[in-house]
Amino acid sequence: MQVPLQTVTRPTFWQIGHVGEAVFYYLAAVTILVFLVGVYRRVRGYTRGTEDPFDRLTDLPGRILDGAKIVTSNEKQFDRDLVGGLMHAFIMWGFLTLLIATIILTVDVDIYRPLTGGESFFVGDFYLSYSFVVDAMGLLFVVGLGVAIYRRYAAQTERLWGKHTDREDHLFLWSLFLLGLGGYLIEGVRILAFDFPSHEQVSFVGYFVGTVLATAGLGADAATELYPITWWSHALLAFWFVAWLPYGKPFHMLSSYANVVTRDEKAGVRLPGVPADAAPEDIGPSHIEDFSWKQLLDQDACTKCGRCSSVCPANASGRPLDPRDVILDLKAYREDHDAGRAEDVPIVADGGTSVIDAATMESCMACMACMDACPVEIEHLTSFTDMNRRLTESGQMDTNVQEAMMGIFQEGNTFGNPQRSRPDWVEDLDFEVPDARDESVEYLWYVGDYPSYDDRNKKIARALARVLEAADVDYGILYEDEQTAGNDVRRVGEEGLFETLVEENAAAIDACDYDSIVCTDPHAYNTFKNEYPEFETPEWDAEDVRHYTQLVEDLVTAGRLRVPSTLDYTVTYHDPCHLGRYNGEYEAPRELVRETGCDLHEMPRNRADSYCCGGGGGGLWMDVDEEEKPSEERIREALEDTEAGDAVEKFVVACPMCMTMYEDGRKTGGYEDDIDVVGATELLAEALTAE
Repeated sequence: MQVPLQTVTRPTFWQIGHVGEAVFYYLAAVTILVFLVGVYRRVRGYTRGTEDPFDRLTDLPGRILDGAKIVTSNEKQFDRDLVGGLMHAFIMWGFLTLLIATIILTVDVDIYRPLTGGESFFVGDFYLSYSFVVDAMGLLFVVGLGVAIYRRYAAQTERLWGKHTDREDHLFLWSLFLLGLGGYLIEGVRILAFDFPSHEQVSFVGYFVGTVLATAGLGADAATELYPITWWSHALLAFWFVAWLPYGKPFHMLSSYANVVTRDEKAGVRLPGVPADAAPEDIGPSHIEDFSWKQLLDQDACTKCGRCSSVCPANASGRPLDPRDVILDLKAYREDHDAGRAEDVPIVADGGTSVIDAATMESCMACMACMDACPVEIEHLTSFTDMNRRLTESGQMDTNVQEAMMGIFQEGNTFGNPQRSRPDWVEDLDFEVPDARDESVEYLWYVGDYPSYDDRNKKIARALARVLEAADVDYGILYEDEQTAGNDVRRVGEEGLFETLVEENAAAIDACDYDSIVCTDPHAYNTFKNEYPEFETPEWDAEDVRHYTQLVEDLVTAGRLRVPSTLDYTVTYHDPCHLGRYNGEYEAPRELVRETGCDLHEMPRNRADSYCCGGGGGGLWMDVDEEEKPSEERIREALEDTEAGDAVEKFVVACPMCMTMYEDGRKTGGYEDDIDVVGATELLAEALTAE
């Protein structure tokens, strides 16, 4: 059937009639009203939350554009899951294309034609181009949904299932799939009814569907009779889906983007403080309304994808923490409470009488793997820390953590050892370590608790001192005036003690004359760099704080330190969470390892995907039951999953806490004879000594 090109189009309400058209517009108006009421109720619900400590709406135009880039590129979905990223990209871009196509048709029928007296732009080349693009992108939409169905039901992808999986998850997936198929069915029936116009071949999927229907015995007359049924079925399903969108899982299509726009790029890296005038009972959430509006939005933005669950070391080791479940437990309680289905219970407490159990929060290692994996920028650690603060203020902190906090309160260190013994590690050196309190230095070296008191980590401190001496660096330490930096003190919920440490450490450091602060411990590096400057007391900025690997790598680059390539060990390197995922430093430690001549092989999970040692968030101080310690799993991975396999001789770390955890994991996992755990500075010092 040939039609002049300039007139080719398709009828919009063919076989529907004027009454049907009126009913359609009535249902459309009701659908939009129901949708808007749902969105209004959601937004109104966020106003019940407290004010967020950080300004989430600064440079709103820039945030909107940046959020659009993140969402439309699907960059977070591709992390660790190429198939999942492609699947989501197909679904999202297909859906957006179909939505835009519907808007274009609405503009033509309801705006352009009335204004031009019946003229339409939905003809000729525009119509043909429109039809081809919509068919092509709609096909991607259906293919993406097909992959999603396969992964959920056939492959039974583990992270897609959990305690909060319910019928709305199935309803969401299948309704989208039926919408995609329904569009092609309508198109195929119409093309068949019109006896396959040649120009409709641009609608190649619809043309194929029409051909299949014709082959199956459906004639043009029957297709004409069938068309209104398929058209109304598709329209009613679309109306229902749009109306449902604010009330169920589809709302993440809106809330996720809002969550990305309002994200804090330093979330978790720095934590919000507590108002100076806050009463103890007001610190941490006791009721759902005590969460900030952004934390409530976090709960609604969760898509149940399970990416956070799949990378959480606490979850993998059998601890009672699943980051997804915590967020969704809070959301479910809020919804049930609002609907009158749930009584008031504490948000977090010990003994199973609350929404979240204390043991769940104590399991968090503050590694931020969940936040790195989350495609919608949920800030898990902020909510988790708030709940830890509630436990602290209500006297429900883990006993071992309490002992560590008491040691800090009394002696300024987690070991509870006398402060006067803090610099004892320098006694085995054959040179004097300068005292930054008595002389001006270029680099003020914050040594940290474990390199000062722990016998294994004292070797790390001495090795770094020898490296600095070899480079003729102008440095000094605080001796007994140094106290715990407080990074993990804050993350277990002891905000008051953390603020005291900020004040006292800042006073000790600012009393010195120095250019930069250098930290042995990535945990101290993070809090000095990102959290101390948030307070009024410290006089330094983020740029003034460095990790020792950054300093030494610069010394090598500048020619101030020549490291001979004298070592021939086969090694692998572990990215510590607070240096890598928290602060994006991945290359400096690797460059130092390569400088020694070692053969470096990457761990399968490296850089931002690195697996936590288990020591963060107070984990170093706790005694917990685990199916397999994260440190044991990591050592196993080094020996079995790297390209070098069991040829790996040394497991290189750049964090004293990691050193402690991996030395323990090496013993408890039975790997003592298979691999050594060494600090990056120890390799450097050995290379210098070997020369």
